[in-house]
Amino acid sequence: MPDDSLHPERLESKRTTRLAPSPTGDLHLGNVRSLLLAWAMGRRAGWRVILRHEDLDASRTSIEACEAIEASLHWLGLDWDGAATRQSDDLEPYFEAMRRLESRRLVFASNLSRREIREAAAAPHGGGELRFPRELRPTDEDAWRFHGGETNFRVTTRPGPEIVRDRLLGTHRFDPAAEVGDQIVWTKAGRPAYQLSVVVDDDRQGVTDVIRGADLLPSAARQQRLRQDLGIAGDPTWWHLPIVHDETGRRLAKRDGDTGVEALRAAGVSADRIIGLVAWWCGLIEQPAPIAAAAIPELLDDARLRSMVTRETTEPLRFTHEDRRWLLHR
Repeated sequence: MPDDSLHPERLESKRTTRLAPSPTGDLHLGNVRSLLLAWAMGRRAGWRVILRHEDLDASRTSIEACEAIEASLHWLGLDWDGAATRQSDDLEPYFEAMRRLESRRLVFASNLSRREIREAAAAPHGGGELRFPRELRPTDEDAWRFHGGETNFRVTTRPGPEIVRDRLLGTHRFDPAAEVGDQIVWTKAGRPAYQLSVVVDDDRQGVTDVIRGADLLPSAARQQRLRQDLGIAGDPTWWHLPIVHDETGRRLAKRDGDTGVEALRAAGVSADRIIGLVAWWCGLIEQPAPIAAAAIPELLDDARLRSMVTRETTEPLRFTHEDRRWLLHR
């Protein structure tokens, strides 16, 4: 990274990936697979692996939830380098980023409701996302001054393609201006929105490789734009993994409490059994069998990882009743 980074003092001695759970509930099996693969890829390659709690939604997160996630990860056999961090511990880097965007006249205050935006813009875009068009940008100069109050701030999004080169899913072309328009980067709660906080933290923590679910692939384009807006040269290496679905085809979520790590642990399921099911899903072992997380880095290689992605591109993975029965020994 160049010297114009927001945080040139960060460690740059080696490649770094991050485990970045949102502490809004028990980790489900889809979370476990993404975190396990990120951890195993990092450990196999000798990268730094850091743990960052993305806990800026104060209404849904807590220190206790962060501690519970750390306990679950340790129980599963995952570790990380250095102390875990919580985004909520230090908001100054996000204020600094907003001041930088303000100095380039790239952010503006807007408290328009979703209904007002929809009525003015005439149509939602991008899989149900509501597009904020440039025509709704304010003309009042005061609106272009960042004060950090109880106001949403949006970043201007220039039109044109943003190319995301993913190591697993290939090259994809997005146009954030056409998909979401001017996205929110600061919320009325006085905290940064997800896209800004992730960009700032990945930069200041020296993250070089982002490994996460494929549902976040469009976010990569938006985050690349924000990196450019902030003067951060270069992008991380993207690795987007297929997501896990339930038997009906709906992706697993934290609302599915019986797929959570702590719920399964309370039901008597061992950590090695959970890891074994995930390893089988990934094609690392021929059939479900208990296995320790420590064995996964040696089993994982590029061929198996790419084979998993190819297979699940045409046949998405589902957590079935048979999988559940195997976990519970039934």
